[in-house]
Amino acid sequence: MKTLTTLLAAAWMALPLGAGAQSAGSSSDLVVVELFTSQGCSSCPPADALLHQLTARDDVLPLALHVDYWDYIGWKDQFASPAHTLRQKGYAQIGGRQMVYTPQMIINGQDDVVGANAMKLGEVIAEHKMRPNPVAITVDGTPSGAGDISVQLRRADTGPVLNGPISVQLVRYTPERTVDITRGELAGRSLSYANVVETLEPVAQWDGSAELTVSVNLPDALPAAILVQRAPFGEILGAARLN
Repeated sequence: MKTLTTLLAAAWMALPLGAGAQSAGSSSDLVVVELFTSQGCSSCPPADALLHQLTARDDVLPLALHVDYWDYIGWKDQFASPAHTLRQKGYAQIGGRQMVYTPQMIINGQDDVVGANAMKLGEVIAEHKMRPNPVAITVDGTPSGAGDISVQLRRADTGPVLNGPISVQLVRYTPERTVDITRGELAGRSLSYANVVETLEPVAQWDGSAELTVSVNLPDALPAAILVQRAPFGEILGAARLN
């Protein structure tokens, strides 16, 4: 049986040369990987570990969105939010899927991968890296701590014509959180979770035509990123880290 390390190495080998590097000003080249997971799901720890591995990559924005539909079996996920469950169900509806499950990864709002399938995940990330980026994002005045920053969005010079509505969203996340689980399917385990989403909320709507400038306030040093997505749960057209 292949170990997670073996699968992860194979998945990384599937990437084109240079895919792990990110030059200055190319932040909108990020591939967004959303993991829908739960502390009450016995199948989730390998996927949670895989998300940890993804945080080492500059060209990927991995995000853990904990859902609440496992809470009934005896352990309430401390990071779960009904909004995360709603987002996962929205992806399922748009993608024509009949059900939601954990662990599930959604790549750039489009492709569905079983969360612990490192090989398939690597292939899908590589495919998205090969696609042209529809939106160019410029971040000005990135602060070291609290403050306002300006984000400019425009259609990429070589990108397709964009049609709205497009949602500009601010996501804030904690790089790592550890939990001692005392009940449920994972009782007795201490597990670490990477890039736990704390908030994900719209900050602007855009029609994709003229350039748009958005001012974003970051009240503290919690990591943040901008997601530009076809509303409400469509393709992610661009993403940029803000700090």
